[in-house]
Formats: sequence, structure tokens, C-alpha cells
Amino acid sequence: MKRHTVVAVACSLAVVTMTGAAFAAVPLYDLFCRVTGFDGTTMRADKPSDVVLDQTVMVRFDTNVRDLPLTFTARQVRQRVRIGETGMAWFDVTNTSDQPIGATAAYNVVPERAGQYFQKLQCFCFDGQVIAPGETRAFPVQYFIAPEMAVERDGRGIGEITLSYTFWPTRDFDAAVAPPAVTPAATAASGAAADRAL
Repeated sequence: MKRHTVVAVACSLAVVTMTGAAFAAVPLYDLFCRVTGFDGTTMRADKPSDVVLDQTVMVRFDTNVRDLPLTFTARQVRQRVRIGETGMAWFDVTNTSDQPIGATAAYNVVPERAGQYFQKLQCFCFDGQVIAPGETRAFPVQYFIAPEMAVERDGRGIGEITLSYTFWPTRDFDAAVAPPAVTPAATAASGAAADRAL
């Protein structure tokens, strides 16, 4: 009887441990990707690059929506930027429903090895968003390609990068803490660099 109790307790502990590990795996994996750029996850930068090279990269933009009544488009299909140069891209999101929508944009880049070099200074994807019924919001992304891409083995040969966003429903989203929309005029007035769309 005692042996059965020990086995039952051991099995219960194993189940609890495995369940906890399963729940922890997602945020830990997400953290790992954000720190290393693994799986095409882009990086977040605190300041622009101090170095701008003559070498250029074509950046393409892809937009997607999952299970939400939103239209989501990029104003520019592609941009050619110099490595290290700060680029700016604009995206428009429209809520086509009669209800407010809480959404968060997931993002990645292709090829995946470019993720560690794609640095974002400003992005709507850093926070959840609330879009009012019928509202259209303009969202900027300010970014640069780290100069290390031109010299490191993982970055050599990358001439084109696709930045992809997918808006997902946000669970338990608190509309009271949603950041205000950023307008193109306000960003231009703040001295943000203009994009060079092709």
C-alpha cells in the first residue's frame, strides 16, 4: 500500500512538473527568440545605428489578419535602404465591424537568419492596440538593418528581407491602457526619417 502511495505521489508530481513546463515553454521560447533573433524574430533597438554603409538591402512588407474583422495594408510594398540607415514604413488598419477590437501584431522576418540584424526603433507591434468601430489607424515602423549583417557569416549574401505582420485577437486586453494612435504628421514633425519607397 505504501509503495502504491509513493508511486501515485511521484506520478502526480511528474504531471504537475510537465504541465508547468508546458506553460513556461511559450514565454521562454518567445524571450529566447527576442534576445537572439531566432526563428526570424526581429530585435528592438534603443537608438539608431552610428554606422551607415553604402550596401543596400531590399525590405518587403507583408500584412495578415487572423480571426478579426480588420483590413490591414502596408502603404509601401517595398523599400530599399542602406545598411545602418533608419527607414520608416507606414501601415493602415481599419476596423470593419461595429465593435471595438483589441489586437496585437505578431511579427517575423524572412530569411530567418536576418532576424538578429533587423532592428526596430518604433513599432505598433510593441503594444496591444484598440481600434474603434469603423476607425482607421495609421501605424509607423521605424527600423534599421544592423551593419554587422554585412560582415558576419549569418548575414552575408542577404539582399532582400521580408518583414511580416499578423494581427491576432488580444485576450483580456485593457482598453484603458491602450497607447494613442500616432499620426503621420506627428511623426514627421518629430524628425523621423522619411522612407524611400520604390
